[in-house]
Amino acid sequence: MAGKPIGLEVSLAVAEAVRLCDADVVAAYPITPQTHIVEHLSELVADGKLDAAYIPVESEQSAMSSCIGSAAAGARTFTATSSQGLALMNEMLYIAPVLRTPVVMAIVNRALSAPINIWNDHSDIMSVRDAGWVAVFAENGQESLDLTVMAFRIAEDPRVSLPVSVNIDGFTLSHFIEPVVLPEPGEVAGYLPPFRPLVKLDIAKPVSIGLLGTPESYTEARKATDDVLLASKAVVSEAFADFRKHFGREYNLVETYLTEDAETILVTMGSISETAMTAVDEMRAEGVKVGVVRIRLWRPFPVEEFKAAIRPAKNLAVIDRHMVLGVPDGPVALEVKSLLYADPVRPAISNYVLGLGGRDVTRDDFKHITKRAQEPEAPGRPRFELVGVWE
Repeated sequence: MAGKPIGLEVSLAVAEAVRLCDADVVAAYPITPQTHIVEHLSELVADGKLDAAYIPVESEQSAMSSCIGSAAAGARTFTATSSQGLALMNEMLYIAPVLRTPVVMAIVNRALSAPINIWNDHSDIMSVRDAGWVAVFAENGQESLDLTVMAFRIAEDPRVSLPVSVNIDGFTLSHFIEPVVLPEPGEVAGYLPPFRPLVKLDIAKPVSIGLLGTPESYTEARKATDDVLLASKAVVSEAFADFRKHFGREYNLVETYLTEDAETILVTMGSISETAMTAVDEMRAEGVKVGVVRIRLWRPFPVEEFKAAIRPAKNLAVIDRHMVLGVPDGPVALEVKSLLYADPVRPAISNYVLGLGGRDVTRDDFKHITKRAQEPEAPGRPRFELVGVWE
């Protein structure tokens, strides 16, 4: 019942969000830990609770190919994957944005091999950060559900018409039972308008898409996609604001926690943010001026909003869940250092990589990071640390 929380596994909550959005096509291949999403969707279709075509493909590459085709034909389209499945989609992931096909995909984040690992970090999404998708990160079960609904609204807006990924930490979020509020279908219909595709394949008016990009056109096609992706930030903000009007839950591109007087700010993404906030509460009780800035919108990166959020800080501790091999920084830290490089007054930035391959992320980790970030810079002191390495 709308307004009353129920206990639901987060993966099933995401599937229920797809049902509430009345998706037309689900094309997916099961892979741990996203399998529960597409399994539940197959049950909903089989039981007649979702009037959709469910396409059980032979691989993730085929799943994304099917999604691009169905979205181009004017169908509201959804898929989900993780880790090696996302890697197998790689070829098609770069095609979907340029063809302006508004596919929505849940990425249940999991470490990439090798060694083979089924647990959570952000190496899968970071491997395709430049594919041209709008990308958001969920912190908990309610956000996972809500962001899925908003993803359809953002993707299908004619000013955007780009694919959107909703990133959900594998196991630590996807397999937990949490209290969530399921909206009524009529409520979602009032928020999410019918899908009217920007470009639609029509057998009565046949056209070709995805043709060869010669040197005379390739650069322009990439630039046009980038222009639309950058402009989509305003539509994301609009979708968040309208969601609050309809459902009463507020979302921002960048979230802050106890940052007003913070001398040190922890920068996080995903479900570890709640652990970070708990650690901040404990440190605040001890008189430490520390806060959290959580990035919800990863692509396009919310530059102005991020800068405003971290402005009070003397020290910025950027948390990464992925290693960029061969470079002493994680992907989020590289982003942050780049956008603050030219600022005349900027905080001291240090980078901490933790929780790789599902290793526990604890409150003590964040207390250690805060202490390290507050230490004065010294010649030769590395500003990068791999946290939680076993001795």
